[in-house]
Amino acid sequence: MSAVTSRLTKAQEKKICAMFGHARLSLLYKASVHGYQWNHFINKCIRQGPTLTVAYNNSGLIFGGYISKDYAQTGQNIIDEKAFLFSFDEKEQNPSAYRITSQPGQYAYTDGNTGPNFGALLFLHNNAATVHSNPGNFYNFDPIKMHGNDLQLIECEVYRVEEGCALLPKPWRSIQWNPERRKELMDSIIKWRPGINSVSQARLLLVGSVGAGKSSFFNSVCSVFKGHVKIQANTGTAATSLTTQFRTYSIRGCGEKPLPLVICDTMGMEQSLNAGLDIDDYTSILKGNVPDRYQFNPAMPIQETTPGFRKSVGVKDKIHCVVYVIDASKVKLLPDRMIEKFAAFRRKANLLAIPQVVLMTKVDEACPSVADDLKNVYCSKNLEGMMREVAVQLGLSMGAVIPVKNYSQEFELDPITDILLLNAVTQMLRMAESYFDDLAEDEEKTD
Repeated sequence: MSAVTSRLTKAQEKKICAMFGHARLSLLYKASVHGYQWNHFINKCIRQGPTLTVAYNNSGLIFGGYISKDYAQTGQNIIDEKAFLFSFDEKEQNPSAYRITSQPGQYAYTDGNTGPNFGALLFLHNNAATVHSNPGNFYNFDPIKMHGNDLQLIECEVYRVEEGCALLPKPWRSIQWNPERRKELMDSIIKWRPGINSVSQARLLLVGSVGAGKSSFFNSVCSVFKGHVKIQANTGTAATSLTTQFRTYSIRGCGEKPLPLVICDTMGMEQSLNAGLDIDDYTSILKGNVPDRYQFNPAMPIQETTPGFRKSVGVKDKIHCVVYVIDASKVKLLPDRMIEKFAAFRRKANLLAIPQVVLMTKVDEACPSVADDLKNVYCSKNLEGMMREVAVQLGLSMGAVIPVKNYSQEFELDPITDILLLNAVTQMLRMAESYFDDLAEDEEKTD
């Protein structure tokens, strides 16, 4: 699945943000991806605070409306003195925005079971790529200036309008950011051992959509222990997965023995059928049947008759912890089909009693305050909300959601980035430890 991206250019976004003063737009809903039905819009945009609807037509006009309150499906007409409609022509070099506000005391929008409904403009009319235009109802405008009398849309997007990134007075998770803590984490990972004698390394499986940062996470962890930024697994921004094989990676420090963990990388998940990591291949990976460097075949999952298929496996060959990798800046843009795939993968792992965690990557791209100072990661209200949402969507506890920033364009290591990465690995090993503890208990019961 290619990344869900804004249609707005940087210049257009800057022009729109200028209408609010200093603000940041976070894409919640894109009709061409999520569907033109009103319920898809509501699912992505309900209770998101101030939002901006942006529509595009073939006349070259970009138009829409802003509300400062939540969509909450109250069925009521809402007064919002900060709401407005706007339009500008993308074909002109420096078009001034055509902006219309409602009259004082008049309704600004209808909060019901429709697409974005500003009374005078109803987007996703009849669950289609059209707009119903009725000047004088809530707002009075010139149809030519607003939409050029072209009511057929080529795209419709809804953004959350953020007044920067609000910070909590104190972090909701306690974490130390000093060099001593970095060394403690590295030492504890190096010294960690599985609780079963037949296993020397915990196997951690990375699962996530294309571009979420699976391979980058391995490269980043490897970099911490190598002492410099290292690229071993393929990474990039392609629309389809750059990882086409099942790969198992051991990590070595500078002159050290391999760490007591193996990071397993897979094809990226994709929402389309017969694309990306297959549920049957995933199950075979969990059970230890898939060999390193197995080339995935989208048309046919691995079979017992497939060359290299492992028929005889031990505990050391199986997956001991599944890590779902999700781009923090794309949490609200996960298509329903992708969430359904995650749910199917969760059920398979649950049946095999394999513990699971969520790795939220690119936290610096999801919150400007975290981009300014990574130590704000547990003070960011936006990130806390995203982590809670992911926990609910995947049916995991909040404690199983771990934020990180991967190394992507840096040449040198950063101690704060390292601590986040090392904390993530530590939590994964603790989850794997619970897998081995359960096995030990089962063995004791059978003795």
